[in-house]
Amino acid sequence: MKLSKLASFFPGWLFLLAMLTALSPLSVDLYLPAFPAIAASLNVDSSQVQITLAVYLLGMSIGQLLYGPLSDHFGRKPPLYFGLALYILASVACVFANDLTTLTLARFIQALGGSSGVVISRAVIRDRTTPAQGARAFSLLMLALGLAPILAPLVGGFLLYIMGWRGIFGVLCASGIALIIGMHYTMQETHVRKADARLSLWGALTQYLDLLGEWQFQKYVLVGGMLFGGMFAYVAGSPFVVIELYGVPAKHFGWFFGINAVGMIAGSQFNASLVTRYGPETLLGTVIWVPFIASLVALTATLLSLDSLVLLMFCLFAFMTSMGILGPNAMALAMANQGHRAGSASALMGATQFLIGTLGSMAVSLVTLPGALPLTGVLLFSATASLMVYQFGRVYKGKHHARRTSVENN
Repeated sequence: MKLSKLASFFPGWLFLLAMLTALSPLSVDLYLPAFPAIAASLNVDSSQVQITLAVYLLGMSIGQLLYGPLSDHFGRKPPLYFGLALYILASVACVFANDLTTLTLARFIQALGGSSGVVISRAVIRDRTTPAQGARAFSLLMLALGLAPILAPLVGGFLLYIMGWRGIFGVLCASGIALIIGMHYTMQETHVRKADARLSLWGALTQYLDLLGEWQFQKYVLVGGMLFGGMFAYVAGSPFVVIELYGVPAKHFGWFFGINAVGMIAGSQFNASLVTRYGPETLLGTVIWVPFIASLVALTATLLSLDSLVLLMFCLFAFMTSMGILGPNAMALAMANQGHRAGSASALMGATQFLIGTLGSMAVSLVTLPGALPLTGVLLFSATASLMVYQFGRVYKGKHHARRTSVENN
């Protein structure tokens, strides 16, 4: 592919946003292979090191809610400067941490900083694009998000071998520095605040309450969020199902995980090629049946004791591939009419989906059913909830339109 064609397919500004979006998942996936080494170095159990992961996810949820109003008030770049600087400093603290408490606190602060890239990237796409263009842009972001779980553990294992676990956080620090330099020199401000605008806690809360009461926004957030819960359930439950239930060696599990990540990437790129022709609403309404059918087949096969790893993998592949199509379109439609409050809308959408995703992963762990039933059951629940929200939204929109037309005619 010639450079000019590559630039038109994946422009520089969008590549920067993709890297900013990928920073947080990279910060998770890159250090997963280092858990045993961190435990040995800090004289704790590996299970205790997992606390640093849970705290990071918590920081991600809280951080997104903070940066939304800030980016709507100060513009997109100033909060991003602050967030990346915070991320860099916290990464340095991780490098020099000598006990688990220090590492855990540093990881929380690192998440608060890194979450700025996720929120502001979505807001910038809303500032610069139409809904159809936005869906295509979000599809390209999914490319980076899909590659992270495939490549990061491999790269993390290599860095662990040559540099130790502290070197991994050194690389994350260098990544933050590279991004803040790239952002400074290449990113244009897309949202200039009004001179008389004021920032207040009550104003931010009011903004979030208004968004919570806007059904058109919440519909698409919940459609994507419910499926996000299914994806987190898959991440949490698939190791047990594939390794312990079906006896696949742990060293080969990465291939099974990677196949589904490739499916999500393929779906997102397929969506990017079709969305400008058919529109995000049409694609969303058509493809939303795929995860429902796939999870229904998976649960039925589990209930009938059809212990086929191939069938289960096919259903998981279909579910994850459809996520690559549904996720970008749901995000683009949710952000379409947000205008001056795009930052707050992006933050609330991210926090909501993250919360539902966390509940999905917890459900797989807490449901005490035999075999693959917890995983397939949660997948079907999430897909059904997403489909019901979408269909209810269509009925509500139709009745609302008919009622408004009747009033206007009278």
